[in-house]
Formats: sequence, structure tokens, C-alpha cells
Amino acid sequence: MAKKRLKIAFLSFFNGIYERGVEVLVKELASRINKSCDVTVFQAGKSSNKTKYKVIQIENNWQPKVLEPKLNLGRRLYLDEMSIAVKEFTKKALPILKKQKYDIVVPWNNGWEILLPKLSGVGKIIVVGQAGPGWDDRINLLTFPDCFVGFTDYQCNWAKKVNPFVKIVKIPNGVDMKKFSSQGEKMEFNLPKPIILTVAALVPMKRLDLIIKAVADLRKGSLILAGKGELKNDLQDLGDKLLPGRFKILLLPHEEIPKIYRSVALFTFPTSPWESFGLVLLEAMASGLPVVATDDPIRREIIGDAGVFVDTTRPNLYAKALEETLQINWGDKPRKQTEKFSWDKVAKQYENLFEELVS
Repeated sequence: MAKKRLKIAFLSFFNGIYERGVEVLVKELASRINKSCDVTVFQAGKSSNKTKYKVIQIENNWQPKVLEPKLNLGRRLYLDEMSIAVKEFTKKALPILKKQKYDIVVPWNNGWEILLPKLSGVGKIIVVGQAGPGWDDRINLLTFPDCFVGFTDYQCNWAKKVNPFVKIVKIPNGVDMKKFSSQGEKMEFNLPKPIILTVAALVPMKRLDLIIKAVADLRKGSLILAGKGELKNDLQDLGDKLLPGRFKILLLPHEEIPKIYRSVALFTFPTSPWESFGLVLLEAMASGLPVVATDDPIRREIIGDAGVFVDTTRPNLYAKALEETLQINWGDKPRKQTEKFSWDKVAKQYENLFEELVS
């Protein structure tokens, strides 16, 4: 007798609107899990016709103004404009969730996507700690989901302290080892070499001003920031001032990103210590690049011995770490570090979790 295919619902308001780490994660997981489960992604943005899973678009009039809203009182209470849009999106999804009787519901965004399905009893609720240790995931844990998925040991230990009565499971992010590799088409930038790269949203949490200041302390080399966000003009002005002729900000479609990794010498990521993961770290290492990153437990677990860790808030130390990393022959260490993070392995872990929760 054939095993029953579980019905899985992903609630991901921002899919089709943004192309950040969480939206990539939703697409990659849904594509792979759909081989053994029936996956439906509920999203506010338009969907590509190439998806291997079912998409239900719930249109919304909300228009993004910034990538990183300030954590003020309205945001903390999920009463700001963006959170209200997510609330309305979730309310429209609820009748479908009830009618279709999904076994598992995975909300990927803020509290309303978790709280409303939880109160409606539409299936087992799995919360993935995409927000990272902080306000949002603290609230998410206190809604008592059926399971909380942390990306790293550090995040899981933090979650257990916040709510020891919730099931905590560690499942990391993943990377497509075929898509991201050192082999393939490259790009030319007309910049002095060696070229240092950061791929990130141009928002305060990523602390990209720190890398501009650090590269300015180097005697040679250039910096490329690939991304978009509300700090673009400020970062462009700072880069033009401190790195004249050695700085560019690029906005590339996601399918072009593998080319840029293959075309540089080093990847760096000065993000805030509370960021939950950093999918770009895996993409860079899978492409053969060593990494210089913020010295915190999360980044150390992801990068292992494939890079260097530094207090990125100190430009002189940061610059020294960049210079030393460029002089080391890293061989296949970065690529080998990513082998434990393949999407197929990650998808299998989620499938096992789904089966466990409904058995």
C-alpha cells in the first residue's frame, strides 16, 4: 500500500515580491518536498510558471517602502502597515487552509501568519527561525507552535531558553551545489584587483558601511556590494568618498548571482550577530570563495575552517583580516564546508519532521 502523501501549506507573503534568503528557502524546499508531499505556497506576489509546486496568489495592495522596517512599538505589536498587510493576507488564506485540511502549515513571516492559523486549528504549525534570535522569534515561540526549527545549535539553545515547552529541531539552510560552483561563466567589472564581494540587502542590519571603511584601509583592491535597499544612496556616497575608482553597487537578478561569486577573490559578510543564518555564505563557499565574517557563534558554525572571523566593527582589524585571508591558499576548504548543507539533505530533514509530527 502506497504511503499517504502529506499536504503541506507554506505561507510566504513576500514570495513574488522579494528575492531574499527566506524566499529562496521557500522555493528550494517546496520544489524538493513536492516530490514526496503535496506542497502549496500561498504568496502575495506573482509566481513564475516554472514552479514545481502549486501556488495560490492572494493579491494585496501593499507596496514595499523599505526592506527593513524600524522595530518601533507598532512593529513590535504587528500593527504597522506591513504587518497589517500580512494579517489581511493570512485571513484570506484561512478559509482555503480549513477547506483543504493541510497536515502541516509552515508560516515564514511575522506573527499574524502564525497566530491566526494556530487559533483556527488548521494543522500542525511549524515555525522556522528565519528572523533570528530577537523579538520576532521570541513572540513566535510564545505562540506555542507544534515545532520550532532553528538553523544552528546556538539558535536552538536560545529558543529552548525562551520556551522550553516547545519542540525544538535543528535544520540548517541549504545551497545548490550545482548552481553555485567555481566553474562557469564569469563577469568583468573594470575594477582594480583583488575584488572583494558582499551580497546583501542594503539595510542597517547588514552593517555594510563597515566593509567600505575596512577596504578603504587596504592599499589595493576593490569592493562590490550586490543588492538593493533603502541605504543605497548613503552607501554609494560613502563608497565614492572612501574608495574612489574602487567601488561599485550592483543590482543583479537572482539568476545572475552565481556569475559574480566566480568573478571575485573573497567574500565578506559584516552582518549583525543576531542574523539567523546568511544563505549568501553558503553560496560564496560553494563557489570556492573563502569568507571573512562577523565573529559570532552562528557564523562560526556555518563557515567552520573555510574563513576568518573578526570584530567587523573595528576597521583596522577588519582590514587586516581581509588582507591576511587574501594571502592564504584555501584550496577546496570552502567547497567542502558546504557539502553538509545541500538542499536535498535539508529537504529530507523537513520531510522526516513532517512525518514525525503527523504520525
